[in-house]
Amino acid sequence: MLNFFNKIIGDKKEWKRMEARAKALPRDYQIVYKEIMQYMFMRSGGDGMDIVAILRDLLGLFEIGAAEGKRVLEITGQDVATFCDELLRSAKTFTENWHETLNRNVMKKLQSEE
Repeated sequence: MLNFFNKIIGDKKEWKRMEARAKALPRDYQIVYKEIMQYMFMRSGGDGMDIVAILRDLLGLFEIGAAEGKRVLEITGQDVATFCDELLRSAKTFTENWHETLNRNVMKKLQSEE
């Protein structure tokens, strides 16, 4: 039980550090980061921890881009949604959950018909 609480506290501290890193970015990066974060959390499944890992990596990418003097859309491209979808390929999403549930339900019902 203690390990569980330590993990929650550690995760909260990491999240606060990530928020501080995001606030230190140039304004255009902040805007895009916040929009990407909202988009990803709307589409995430499970506990969302895989999304946190993606956002942590994204912050690193944005920090490098900002340090090189690039505009944020030079990093993401004009189609930010497609950029997000590519990042989400490694994450568990609700769509994936719905696909799994549909397939499981169909198989279960078909087996009960036999």
